[in-house]
Amino acid sequence: MFLGLVCAEMVLGQDKPMVETTGGFTSAGLVREAEALVLPSLTQAQAIEIGAIAFAKAAERVLPIIVEVRVGEWTVFKVALTGSTIDNDSWVARKARVVMATGKSTMFERVSAEERGVDWHAETGLSEELHAIHGGGLALNVAGTGLAGILLISGLPQVQDHLLGVEVITEYLARQGENA
Repeated sequence: MFLGLVCAEMVLGQDKPMVETTGGFTSAGLVREAEALVLPSLTQAQAIEIGAIAFAKAAERVLPIIVEVRVGEWTVFKVALTGSTIDNDSWVARKARVVMATGKSTMFERVSAEERGVDWHAETGLSEELHAIHGGGLALNVAGTGLAGILLISGLPQVQDHLLGVEVITEYLARQGENA
């Protein structure tokens, strides 16, 4: 997991938060992170490759998670590793609804609400039962297009879910650069 932390810190260029936030993230840092993780395109095959990278990392580290990748609302990759539970399915669905509604990562939504001192669910009118602003839902944005899909991870503490997602997308982009 150390590599994921280093990778995320390098991508984030984190500012010091003005208020205590989950993971010490700032909304400004998470915006920069999202900008650094923009994809050139997202096809079904590319989404499956992103899922395969996440699966390989999770299997190697014996992580008890669910990984799901969507293109739009279509689930094109899903795997539940040993130790994950049916509850993780609910978390994935709730995180996905947040990303679909906002076009931003679930961690961004959480940290932004924390910084502003607001109740995200009350502000948006979206129920907590159906929407989870817990890390692990990452927008797969395509250059010039915007939200094209979602990478979802559930089963670790939310900061680790988010950082694993960042690590996966970073590796995917590095592989694309190698194949260019």
